[in-house]
Amino acid sequence: MDEREKIYENLRETVISYLKWTGMGIATGVLVGLFATVFAYCLQYATVFREAHSYTFLALPLGGILIVFLYKRSGMEKDTGTDNVIKSIEQDVLVPFRLAFLIFCSTAITIFCGGSVGREGAALQMGASLGNGIGRVFRFSNNDKRIMIMSGMSAAFGALFQTPMAAAFFTIEVASIGMMHYAALVPCILAALTAYSVIRFCGIPAEIFPIPDTYALNISFGWRVLVLATLCAVLSIAFCVALQLGEKLMREHIPNKYIRIIIGSFLLVGLNLAIGSSDYQGTGMKVIEEALSGNAHTFAFLLKLLFTVITISAGFKGGEIVPSFFIGATFGCVVAGMLGLPVQLCAAIGMVSVFCGVTNCPVASLLISIELFGIGNVYYFLLAIATSYMLSGYFSLYHTQTIVFAKNEERHIGRKVGRLFSR
Repeated sequence: MDEREKIYENLRETVISYLKWTGMGIATGVLVGLFATVFAYCLQYATVFREAHSYTFLALPLGGILIVFLYKRSGMEKDTGTDNVIKSIEQDVLVPFRLAFLIFCSTAITIFCGGSVGREGAALQMGASLGNGIGRVFRFSNNDKRIMIMSGMSAAFGALFQTPMAAAFFTIEVASIGMMHYAALVPCILAALTAYSVIRFCGIPAEIFPIPDTYALNISFGWRVLVLATLCAVLSIAFCVALQLGEKLMREHIPNKYIRIIIGSFLLVGLNLAIGSSDYQGTGMKVIEEALSGNAHTFAFLLKLLFTVITISAGFKGGEIVPSFFIGATFGCVVAGMLGLPVQLCAAIGMVSVFCGVTNCPVASLLISIELFGIGNVYYFLLAIATSYMLSGYFSLYHTQTIVFAKNEERHIGRKVGRLFSR
């Protein structure tokens, strides 16, 4: 085969591959988008019911028992959740189809009862399960199944958060720090945009928090943003370490999962009764909105951190990203006055900076700031995200993330993220 024939053959293969992944991306987006719509309505109902009936958190022990029973009954009691899904991007790890149903039910139960979790853990696991299922139906190779898993994750994340740009890039950068899986870019983008369109068509409103003022780039604001981002990097490390420590203590001292989740439930019930507020139950989106409007309790970020650590460590299901939004937004709101920064801008920067610190995904963090807050203050977001990314070190919410390249120099590392406590 001469050089011209090779060029034509490569072009033919590229076109066929593009058409294949375009079709699969759109198909995945439609399926996952419909599934995510049902899930979103269920979470809306669970949240509305809980807020209308203040005693619902008393059902946490019963909800916890049901969650453990469901996982044991389905033979998935050793499932590591989002960690397993992220691991499947780089390795041949089974992501069973029944995981979508399990995480759907268990996250809805957790939020209904008032556990402090987010919805993205369910989104990533549901999307991965459905994407892998589609790959199995079409008898794809293991490499192509991994692309389908990423496409499903992008679709679910993009639908539930309604930030399709961030969803596509989050999925291709979350598994490997310092490297992106660009081979999945086309199906991930199409899946995210399609799922986003489906959920909007089905009537789920988008959550957009525009900052009314645009602030010109200047040194006075700039150094204060650097200080804020540095504090957020420290806070993100504290959140990751607290989750590790909480899981370790619960696992070592209470090995029985039923007893563990019951004890965790009673701790949460006691805290709710002591505080006398429902602000730290569920996703806490109302508190995030208030923080972005300039109002937050002084210790809200610490209380949310505590509630989330207990909820996750006890064995309830859900994600940690929305809690990280809560922690970052309320922290930014609280320290805005000390730094002499506008409260809304400070809360928004805190929100995306902590998100970047706990996920190690700077591109997705920048895109989510644009999709949620607009492009007016993008330079400050960029400055804060870069700072938080480097200073947060190699800690992460996801223990299966691989550090491919160092954050502070051009050097290959190739090891897992930092864990102070062994599993």
